[in-house]
Amino acid sequence: MKKIEIDTFLKFQFVSNPTFSPDHSSVAFVVSAANREKNNYSANLYVYNLKSEKVQKLTTGNDAKTYAWTSDNTLLFPADRNPKKDADSKEERTCFYEICPCGGEAEEVFSVPAKVSAIRELSAGRYLLTVKYDNYKETRKTSYEVIDELPFWGNGLGFTNAKRNRFAIYDKASGEMTWIADEWTECMEYSIYKDLMLYTAYPWKQSVQGLKPGVYLYNLKTGETKTMIEPETVRTGSIELLNEHEAIVMSADASYKDFTKYCDFYKMNLADGSLSLFVPYDASIGSSVGSDARFGAGRSHKAMNGDFYFTSTVDDFSHLYKLAADGAISGPLTNGSSCDSFDICEGHIASCEFKGLKIAELYVDGKQVTHLNDWLPEEYSVSAPEAFAFTASDGYEIHGWVLKPAGYEEGKTYPAILHIHGGPRTVFSDVYHHEMQMWANAGYFVFFCNPRGSDGRGTDFGNINGIYGTVDYQNIMDFTDEVLKRYPAIDQKRVGVTGGSYGGFMTNWIVGHTDRFAAAASQRSIANWVSFEHNSDIGHTFILNNQGGNTRTNVELLWKQSPLQYAPNCKTPILFIHSDEDYRCYMAEGFAMYSAVKRNGCPAKLCLFHGENHELSRGGKPENRIDRMTEIVNWMDAYLK
Repeated sequence: MKKIEIDTFLKFQFVSNPTFSPDHSSVAFVVSAANREKNNYSANLYVYNLKSEKVQKLTTGNDAKTYAWTSDNTLLFPADRNPKKDADSKEERTCFYEICPCGGEAEEVFSVPAKVSAIRELSAGRYLLTVKYDNYKETRKTSYEVIDELPFWGNGLGFTNAKRNRFAIYDKASGEMTWIADEWTECMEYSIYKDLMLYTAYPWKQSVQGLKPGVYLYNLKTGETKTMIEPETVRTGSIELLNEHEAIVMSADASYKDFTKYCDFYKMNLADGSLSLFVPYDASIGSSVGSDARFGAGRSHKAMNGDFYFTSTVDDFSHLYKLAADGAISGPLTNGSSCDSFDICEGHIASCEFKGLKIAELYVDGKQVTHLNDWLPEEYSVSAPEAFAFTASDGYEIHGWVLKPAGYEEGKTYPAILHIHGGPRTVFSDVYHHEMQMWANAGYFVFFCNPRGSDGRGTDFGNINGIYGTVDYQNIMDFTDEVLKRYPAIDQKRVGVTGGSYGGFMTNWIVGHTDRFAAAASQRSIANWVSFEHNSDIGHTFILNNQGGNTRTNVELLWKQSPLQYAPNCKTPILFIHSDEDYRCYMAEGFAMYSAVKRNGCPAKLCLFHGENHELSRGGKPENRIDRMTEIVNWMDAYLK
């Protein structure tokens, strides 16, 4: 078997966004891959024919990141096929191409004078567009930024001041574009049933974005808008129209003071906007299963025939479930470890899923129909995660996994790496995780768990509001003790720790509270909750809803939960990984922690990646991903081998 190397991920094919054709005969989907030569990612359209059971690649331009079916069973997608023409034009424009699912050349069919991120056909020649709109376009300078809003930047989005996500209806015949909300409204999620469109939005104007969006009903025929839920009144999540009279709204009790509670299923009466509790639900919508071997997105919920289908993370896995019209929840309807996205039509389910040791593939009615990554476990030494559960010192059951080193031999001792996930409302599972498999192939035990604060186990388990670094830290230390007890082949003097985002916070916290680890790698981390509130793109909301206070109400509590306070205690050699366009955990957090431990005489190093954001480990430029993993491996090798 071949050894999994740092650059093995360059061969991965990432499947995402499955959607049935209008006649239900085919499933379209996107396949992405890293392109080392261009140092970016390609994306092409594929289609699976249910009758012939054949998979066909439709595009070769490497730029088909999103698409939509049209009523005549063709595929519509935006692409940049004439960059010189676009460069010569000063007008912002998106070109759309059409291709038949049976193959052939894509043809340009129309262009829109706007930067379009998504499209959906409403009727022949009439489309709903999601547009990136800049209110300061005419006056914006390249030499400086004007900031008069909060938030003013977004991770992966850059500076977002005065920029909005808007909905518009485009008429191909007339070339007219009808905006659904004003230019200052940030439009979020939508659902369409016949001539009705239900959407969520923040109607803010050059001020501070609210915590709770409004919900609006737009008539696609008349152009009338009706406010269903006033902004800042009810916390709402996913929405889906069931019929002309009611909708499913994921919502939390308005009396609940923070955002730690999961949303329940409510029914909305479209006549008056009233909400009534339909089914209580104590889990999240969508997949929270972490992996650095996925790319792309797709649907996480859909209504059909009065029923509501949704993916949800329960325990350590995400599956597809059905909420029936009578309130009964059935499922899971999928059987992989992570259902990343899906579509459903009469009698068929298409899903992108991680199963076993494979990277996500397309499944139709439970049958694997793509085999783009079958080579990985067949040709390479993929270590099978060994799962176990134990009762931690606080009485909670903690779930964890251990990867043995590739070529493991009884009687030998090995170094080990503890990996801590982000979030904290995410989960580890048994899915393929490239960097952990790479470490196992480099001769390490790798162990990881889902401590208190993780997703999948309900509000009580997931709520660590105001107590970061306490119960979660103890769970992780208990888990480490348990792993070392169960796996005596691990050399206890050669154990390292790493993690990113919340995992970076916890890595920073650990080295300030214990010397038991011989090396650490803190990635895209948090050092100081006081500064985080004011420099993170989500700071003003995350702090209030997760830390038990803010700088105006309880700055002492924020400082108490800040790793920076304990940094002078650090004796563990520590590597910091940050990116200069990470606006989620801004690079200042890494600089502060690095400076604090370095001044204390602790071995430390900081690698700052230019032009990358919070997603470096999962969607960063291929060369930067390789360099990042190389730095981490070299650091661990230096102190653990």
